[in-house]
Amino acid sequence: RIAGAWGGVLLAGMAAGTAARADAVADFYRGRTINLFIGIAVGGSYDVQARMVARYIGAHIPGNPTVVPQNMVGAGGLTMANHLVTVAPRDGTAIGMVPNTLIPFQVVGGPGARYDAGAMRWIGSIESPADVIVASAASGVKSAADLSTREVSIAASARGAITYIIPSMLNEFAGAKFRIVTGYQGSPSMNLAMERGEVDAIVNAWPSLKTVKPDWFAEGKARIIARSHTRRPDLQQFPAIEQLAANEDDRRVMELVLAGNPLGRPLAFPPDVPDARVAAVREAFDKVMKDPAFREEAMKTGYDLEPTSGEELQRIVARVLATPRHIAERAKPIIAP
Repeated sequence: RIAGAWGGVLLAGMAAGTAARADAVADFYRGRTINLFIGIAVGGSYDVQARMVARYIGAHIPGNPTVVPQNMVGAGGLTMANHLVTVAPRDGTAIGMVPNTLIPFQVVGGPGARYDAGAMRWIGSIESPADVIVASAASGVKSAADLSTREVSIAASARGAITYIIPSMLNEFAGAKFRIVTGYQGSPSMNLAMERGEVDAIVNAWPSLKTVKPDWFAEGKARIIARSHTRRPDLQQFPAIEQLAANEDDRRVMELVLAGNPLGRPLAFPPDVPDARVAAVREAFDKVMKDPAFREEAMKTGYDLEPTSGEELQRIVARVLATPRHIAERAKPIIAP
């Protein structure tokens, strides 16, 4: 009976401690604003997903803070990531929607990177979308084999962005002849550039593209040429980008280049945010993924919810950052030219 009594006291103490931590988080966030920085222009999949989460997550965070999304565009998301880590407060009032290309960019020692993805506190990701290379019907490009027989112009935002990385990698390791046209801000402007005939092809996330441009594929205006690694059944008929490599060594390099894909569109705190606040916001994100209203909006927007928890994102980032140096050196000219 004494042991049982002590056990009851211990459990009561643990419950009180948990409640105290929850109360402390609520006290901190009550009446505050969380700034959610988005490193990509308005209208793209990063922007859309960040704004969707921002509309719901505050209601699930203790204290119910206001969450305000704001775009901070520049250098393929590098400007935002550097701001998040070096300028933004580390108290839980700043979150970044981080382009997943920035993790391989750090691995290869990309210039200008002042962040450490391993020290960021990852919150969660809605999905792990497949990237696709799409060519207009007017371009005459019908398959991946055509990429090595003629010059193909393709839109990109900036060096370091996935829209630049994928075609430049295929030029290097698969004999493609892409002419990369940079300077576009976000996927909507690249989609429009292909429609206008400014470029022959684009790179885009498939869940977003099939939602905003269903007529392209229903009416034969465009076709998928290749896609990143994915289990999605609707893309299995198309070749995987990394499988276009000339040999096994080149394939391993391409896999590093695309290593950010499993991260999807990840949200992260800067380093040093208190553990209790990280745990509370991760839990809030998980609740948003189960929120019926959020799920309905996501489906209407065309997103296939395949959420990844903050803990799993942390593990994925750690694995990518542990890439052997010789692979990173070979990938560097592609990721950080």
